[in-house]
Amino acid sequence: MGLTKSEIFSDTQNEIATLAKAFAHPARVAILHHLFKANTCICGDLVEEIGLAQATISQHLRELKNLNLIQGNIEGTSVYYCINQEKWSKMKSVISEFLDQDINMNCC
Repeated sequence: MGLTKSEIFSDTQNEIATLAKAFAHPARVAILHHLFKANTCICGDLVEEIGLAQATISQHLRELKNLNLIQGNIEGTSVYYCINQEKWSKMKSVISEFLDQDINMNCC
């Protein structure tokens, strides 16, 4: 059986690509913005704040949670979400290292 496409890339390359999914949709960026601003919130607040349907917000929250960038606590019938500080710091480090590379060639 052949290699999966992700297996031909380095761990760092796969990690950057995975983390980039967080920014692959403006709704996820808006959710992250809101979580930083509010420091905690419930899903219903996000529906009102962002203006998308509950199901759509839930899909984006699930993606962010799968990436471990957010975490949720259940209190009664509400789920409170916040930024996973450890994962966010790790993501910033990995992406900053990638973006801080200097171009050392003359091209075009």
